[in-house]
Amino acid sequence: MTDEDRPRTRADGSGRGGGRYSGPVHGTWEPRPAARWEDAFLSGNGTHGAMVSGDPDDDRVIVNHHRLVRPNGSAGARPPELADRLADVQDRLLAGDVTAGEDFTDGRPLLWVQPFHPAFQVRLRRPAREPGEYRREADFTTGVVRSVCGERRSEVFVSRADDVITQYVTAPGPTAEVTLDHRLPGAPADLAVEHGAVPTPEGALLTLCARYPGSDLSYTGITLLLTDGAVRPGPSGVRVEGARSMLLLTRVRRHPGDLDALAELRSLRGLLPRAGRTAKSAGHAHARLLARHTALHRAAYLRVTLDLGADPAERALPGSELVGRPRSPALLERLFAAGRHHLLSASGTLPPRLTGLWTGDWDTAWSGAFTTDANLNLQTASAAAAALPEVTEAHAALVHAQLPHWRDNARAVFGTRGVLAPAHTDGESGHLYHFTRAYPLHVWSAGADWLLKPLVDHDETYGVRDPRLAAALAETALFYEDFLTRTDEEGHLVIVPSYSPENRPANASWVTANAAMDLSAARHALRTAAARCPGPDSGRWRALADRLPPHRVNAEGALAEWARPGLLDTYDHRHLSHLYGVWPLDEINPYDTPRLAEAARRALELRGAENDSAHGHLHHALIAARLRDAGRVTDSLGKVLAGDFFHASLMSGHYPGRRVYNADAAHTLPAVLIEALIQSTPRRLVLFPARPAGLPCGVLRGVRTRFGATADLVWTPEGASAVLRPDRSCHVELVTPSGTAPLSLDAGEDRVLTLGPPP
Repeated sequence: MTDEDRPRTRADGSGRGGGRYSGPVHGTWEPRPAARWEDAFLSGNGTHGAMVSGDPDDDRVIVNHHRLVRPNGSAGARPPELADRLADVQDRLLAGDVTAGEDFTDGRPLLWVQPFHPAFQVRLRRPAREPGEYRREADFTTGVVRSVCGERRSEVFVSRADDVITQYVTAPGPTAEVTLDHRLPGAPADLAVEHGAVPTPEGALLTLCARYPGSDLSYTGITLLLTDGAVRPGPSGVRVEGARSMLLLTRVRRHPGDLDALAELRSLRGLLPRAGRTAKSAGHAHARLLARHTALHRAAYLRVTLDLGADPAERALPGSELVGRPRSPALLERLFAAGRHHLLSASGTLPPRLTGLWTGDWDTAWSGAFTTDANLNLQTASAAAAALPEVTEAHAALVHAQLPHWRDNARAVFGTRGVLAPAHTDGESGHLYHFTRAYPLHVWSAGADWLLKPLVDHDETYGVRDPRLAAALAETALFYEDFLTRTDEEGHLVIVPSYSPENRPANASWVTANAAMDLSAARHALRTAAARCPGPDSGRWRALADRLPPHRVNAEGALAEWARPGLLDTYDHRHLSHLYGVWPLDEINPYDTPRLAEAARRALELRGAENDSAHGHLHHALIAARLRDAGRVTDSLGKVLAGDFFHASLMSGHYPGRRVYNADAAHTLPAVLIEALIQSTPRRLVLFPARPAGLPCGVLRGVRTRFGATADLVWTPEGASAVLRPDRSCHVELVTPSGTAPLSLDAGEDRVLTLGPPP
């Protein structure tokens, strides 16, 4: 039986007819409504997001939209014009002035990107009833959040097919008040808000238009209500009497000037059946919308599944109780499932932000931005292997839309052709303006390669060649061709100025020379561009890559964060930028570069956790998996699982104790588990490189490899097996716990590999 054939299950694992489903749980549930917005269950389609509290008397659905960023004066900010000062700072840094880069700025104060914020909450208030049996559940296979209390029932999902937030309510009570309420934590007191509520043949149209303080920009929320009850307009909503059901369809638009509300109304009406205002018409419209959405969401979500043979009793626990059992395989199963669901749901118009696609507070940490020097790539790390091309397509949309701004950055800061990517973006501007003395992000030159690498992985995985990617790679190579003009005493090119996010040497300032990440990125970008863009330029790019210096191993036997001699490492830091050559690149690995791999392993051993941020622990685990260090993978995972990082929603916090709502842990954890069980390059397949302790058996299905095959893994204490289903013929090196051997695959022919017990 395939995953598509399995009977639908409740979020606690119970199937129809009262039976118990033995497979992993594709959802989560709680026995009470969400008292905090952080615990609200999540649904999304990559553009709109919904956070559902599930209160039967005062239900709140917080509405989010990827494009909602608050104007803060940074929309027109430009990169600093520093190119005419570049030669001077290079001369001083190469002469040994370790603080020369501190004045390589234009003196501007720190300017944050425009902060992400929620739109409003759709609020449904009804007279309180006697307490009864209550259940709130999220079904990851459909994206539906359901709450049931006695006869009262609500189902919310965000349609991937029709881009609308849908809430279907049955038995709403004798009276119900529906309002669009902007009063969320941190909302500006001077936010100019206008409400509208007018009767329509379907029921009512509710609008909320909010104009940002000091700006001509606004956003408008529109909710079309379909009900068989009597509708009476109110001050900021409507009152519905005698309804048996209600269907609410909600969209948000950010816009200058006035929005054409009639056009939006016509668009929403087009989603409804032509029957009259009846209870059946609301149910019929809901069923049709759900079927169209589920066909897209379910197929994507179920491409990859993980079954760790967990205890059925633990699988049946509510999420808030299960997260208190950090050693439970059932917890890893559910977090893997939740991470896939949330990552898919947050990816569409744009890839996930620091908060995914959701927030219930206007004061989002770090502006709720896309932080590209670590967090964005960590969150999307599973996209290729976990068969989520939707995530990579969203990532590509962000990158390609901002390339003109990347060109401006390269010209302004370094006076070069090509592209220079920012470390922070709000999704609108790709201009580089967020930097300070202690965070000189404007001199970080590795960003373009770092952000293009997932697109390269996607092309390798699916055997395609995106011409847009080839053009972007060529522009990255052009940047290095103009930028790499300085040499050292041995004739190697020097990357100067250079920066290792977000660290500094123990004996120098932040701006230095030859940061390990910059070296790896330059080599990879030049060689990849040469391979993807054959022609007269490719030879020059390869020659440039060959002239870059090798990595340095320091006195502690560790791969140094700065290859420039004399710069001392600072070990207690959350970022692991210097190990970029290990993950996500394949530059340093135990098979081709064992000496450097050992130095990288030593660097990982010496690295501290600084402030225990979740992204630091899971970045550590990804690198450890590439280095075949199962102990470190287990330890890093354990710190996250035991650190109280996960809310009842199974969205995560940035710090232990669920401090600072943040998607890093939730979205990155599936990538860690996949990397620990299976890794691939276009020429190599590695099985069971770093299986975490405490997982004696399991089944991982549907993983995609970068040589064009789908892989299923099964393991028990007695032995393991793999089934490969290649889309194209290839020859790869197979690495298993028992050794290395060549492997030939023919397109369309399944290959079964029988292995010994995994380590």
